Amino acid sequence: MQLKPVAKFDTIDPEVFKKEFYEPGVPVVIKNLAREWPAFKKWNFDYFKQLVGHKKVPVYNNVKSDAYTPVNKADDYKLFGEYIDMLQKGPAAWRIFLFNIFDHAPQLIEDFTWPEHLCKGFVKKYPMLFIGGAGSITHMHFDIDLSHIFHTQFGGRKRVLMFPFSEQYKLYRKPWEVLSLADFSNYYVEGKIDYEKFPALKLAQGLDFILEPGDTLFMPAGYWHHMEYLENGFAMSLRAMQTSLAGKLKGVWYLFGMRNIDTLMKKTIPSAWYRMKEKKVFARAQKELQATGV
Repeated sequence: MQLKPVAKFDTIDPEVFKKEFYEPGVPVVIKNLAREWPAFKKWNFDYFKQLVGHKKVPVYNNVKSDAYTPVNKADDYKLFGEYIDMLQKGPAAWRIFLFNIFDHAPQLIEDFTWPEHLCKGFVKKYPMLFIGGAGSITHMHFDIDLSHIFHTQFGGRKRVLMFPFSEQYKLYRKPWEVLSLADFSNYYVEGKIDYEKFPALKLAQGLDFILEPGDTLFMPAGYWHHMEYLENGFAMSLRAMQTSLAGKLKGVWYLFGMRNIDTLMKKTIPSAWYRMKEKKVFARAQKELQATGV
């Protein structure tokens, strides 16, 4: 893989953000965007536990999905308070994602400010909380609704690997899914990436960096991302719709068309469906290799 660090700024002028990052679809980290929010000082595991400790939440382990796994299927369910206790006792490489804590504790919305000076079109019904124990992994994927994301890290550090959507075939994207067939777990450790099985990964050009508490990552629509929790931590994502009609419609198709068809096929002919997709994955990657003379 051909990797470089992400651009980082303490603060950023809205016009600079729009011209250099938002419009061309380039990721950037803004280090001080969230540091003045009340949330940055108030939010912690104990506070969340006090508010929603009695709520049952879906939790996910580090096992990659297989031929039979529908998108976003939970691996277990726990009370939120039990989950936090498990993390704090550690080690516990389990995570929660797409948890709308604000439905259960709406007062939390008063603790942050929507960054509308940078971007319009925020989906204000769906701010989402992400929590993970040290060692938990969010495997390589892109967000199915194709929204722009402002992802703010509050507690703990995360290591992030990102690629433009255009690198999808070099990343061995599974057809009808938003996931990569390749395993990027601990990608920064020598020998962890299986280049023998997935040689096109050598051509993929992306970003590698660490998100610190207080950092806000702007992740353009369709950007591939793989995240590893270096410590127990949590983050919040604010989603903004694309401005173009084509972008919105593509997100709707992925969310309600592509996903439902894939789920149906996994239920009816899972093995045959998986073999067909796997064959196409490697055929597309081979074309990428041939195009570059590798």
